[in-house]
Amino acid sequence: MPTMPSERAPLPEPEPHHHRQMAESFGSDAERYDRARPRYPQAMVDRIVAASPGPDVLDVGCGTGIAARQFQAAGCRTLGVEPDARMADVARQLGSEVGVATFEDWDPAGREFDAVVAGQAWHWIDPVAGAAKAARVLRPGGRLAAFWNAFQFPPDVAEGVAAVCQRVIPDAPFDFRAMTKGASDGHQVLLARAADGIRDAGGFGEPERWRFDWEWTYTRAAWLDQIPTQGAFTQLPPDKLAEVLEGVGAAIDATGGGFTMRYATVVVTAARSGAA
Repeated sequence: MPTMPSERAPLPEPEPHHHRQMAESFGSDAERYDRARPRYPQAMVDRIVAASPGPDVLDVGCGTGIAARQFQAAGCRTLGVEPDARMADVARQLGSEVGVATFEDWDPAGREFDAVVAGQAWHWIDPVAGAAKAARVLRPGGRLAAFWNAFQFPPDVAEGVAAVCQRVIPDAPFDFRAMTKGASDGHQVLLARAADGIRDAGGFGEPERWRFDWEWTYTRAAWLDQIPTQGAFTQLPPDKLAEVLEGVGAAIDATGGGFTMRYATVVVTAARSGAA
C-alpha cells in the first residue's frame, strides 16, 4: 500500500502530435505534482528489487523523484534522467541525483545499472530505441521495468466527472468516458507497445506483465489538488481549469464529499540477457 496519494497521464493517451507539448507541461507546477500524485505499491518496488542483481537503479523520466525515493527507501542507489529541468530541480531538493536529458540523448558515461525503471514515463520514449539503450546500460541479468498507475473511479463519481470534462473541454484529445471503464483498460496499448519494443530491441528475455491492485481514499480537496497535474488539464486556461475544478468538486460533493479510487499498477518487465 502506498504511503499516500506519479502518474503523468492517467487518462488514455492523446494522439501523438500532442505528446511533446504535453510532456513539457508537467513541470509548470512541479511542487504540486510531487505533493498530489499517487505513489506506487510497495509490493511492486519490492518485487523489482528482488528480481534485480544489485541495488543500482536508473529512473528514466524520473519527474520529481517519486519512484526514485521509494527505491531509495528499499535500499537502492538511484540516478534519475529527466528532460524537464523544473521537475529535476524538485527531485534534487528532495534527495535524488538527476541528470537533465531525454533518455535517448542521455550519456551514461560508462555507468551500468542493475535495474532501469520508468514510472508513468515510458510512453514518452521510443519503445525500441529506449529498450535498446536500457540493454546497453544494464548489467547482465539486470531488469527493465516500465510501470503505470491506472485508476478507476467509483461509477457514480466517474459519470459526474466525465460529464463535467466533456462539457468544459469538448475538443480535448481524450475519451473522458474511459474513466468509467476497467482500471487498466486504457493502458493495454501502452503495455503492448512497451513489450513489443523490448522484443524488437533484443538483448532481453521474454517480457512479462505484472499487476498490483490497491485502493486509495481521497477527500474532495485531495483530488482537486491532483487534477491540475494531470495530462488532460496541465495546458488548460485558468478559467477552464477553474470550471473543471468547480464541476468535479460538485460531483464529489454529490456522492458524499470523498471517494475510494481503485488503482491497478501495471508493469512490463524483462531481464537483460546474460551476454554482456
